[in-house]
Amino acid sequence: MSDEASGGAFDLPAGYLGLQREARELAASAAGLAGRADEADHVDPEMRELLRRSGLCAVMVPSRYGGRCEAVDSLAVTVVREALAAESAHLDSLFAMQGIGSYAVTVAGTAAVRDRWLPAVGKLDAIAALGLTEPDVGSDLKAITTTVRRDGDELVVTGRKSFITNAGDADFYTILAREQGPGYSLVVLPADAPGLSVEHPHQIIAPHVLGDVILDDVRVPADHQVGETGQGFRLMLATLATFRVSVAGAAVGLAGAALREAVRHTAGREQFGTPLARLGPVPAMLASSWADIEMARALTYRAAAAASQDPLASLHLSSLAKVGATEAAGRVVDRAVQVMGRFGLIRGAKIERLYREARPMRIYEGSTEVIFDSLARHLVKELT
Repeated sequence: MSDEASGGAFDLPAGYLGLQREARELAASAAGLAGRADEADHVDPEMRELLRRSGLCAVMVPSRYGGRCEAVDSLAVTVVREALAAESAHLDSLFAMQGIGSYAVTVAGTAAVRDRWLPAVGKLDAIAALGLTEPDVGSDLKAITTTVRRDGDELVVTGRKSFITNAGDADFYTILAREQGPGYSLVVLPADAPGLSVEHPHQIIAPHVLGDVILDDVRVPADHQVGETGQGFRLMLATLATFRVSVAGAAVGLAGAALREAVRHTAGREQFGTPLARLGPVPAMLASSWADIEMARALTYRAAAAASQDPLASLHLSSLAKVGATEAAGRVVDRAVQVMGRFGLIRGAKIERLYREARPMRIYEGSTEVIFDSLARHLVKELT
């Protein structure tokens, strides 16, 4: 199935088409590394170099810091992630986290911290990370136990963050911590700060650069606080509003890749004298997958375009797109494995890798059930 047959750039504004071509070219150049990199638990140096040379990480910072756009653009991020996720989850994650880990700094960091990190993020000379979850805290982030306190002209951060993407490879971490009074703040911690260490107690079904960040009275200058005291959750929401929809883009890209694998296999393999693509329920399974992808892409582009204009006002659309696209990707990749039969089960095959990579998408950056709960509240508020 060609990019044109899968929808391609049909609904994209003209200004994004060049960016899409760049992303597809990068993805194609990285395809040979994906089998290895997607199984790695540390950043693959060759994949990083390809991404660095592409210049695409400049999408993640404003133009004043070397970025492509005046401000970070949700649609631009989403278009790139769709292309990258079709070939490599590792490449997609490395790209995405440059924005997710640095966005709060972009909108509320001090001048010194912005100047130190944002140009390096845009060039991929520095890897960013965001530390929210803890061993006993997931969706209920107000229950975090990591603390930050002021000590003269320094901030002291203590606690443990868990399941943190880029842990061990990041150059800095934007950490959510509880203040001594009521409230929460974000603090930028350089990876080489004394007292900061990383452990790797877990790995997930689709290997990922992941670890726990241990903070043992980590001291940084007071200007490493991001925004005003008590603004931690507001800045988190701004990050979520800007980047959640890009998960939908990655899911669409992954689903399209799974469908192409299924079509290639079923069109080229005969059973009972007939190509599998024309046998029994297989045609309906392929067509259903195509429909799922097209509907998910249409909602994703709409939501991403809205988020580019006003991220917070369109968070409900981004949430709808994230849920719709990740659930669709799960259905599509499951059908792909089914129609490929035993060939869909081979360890190390692309479809097997896509199958494992699709499952975490329905959990990270807001699980389906948690998002549905917030969407229902929004719906009731709007209609009553």
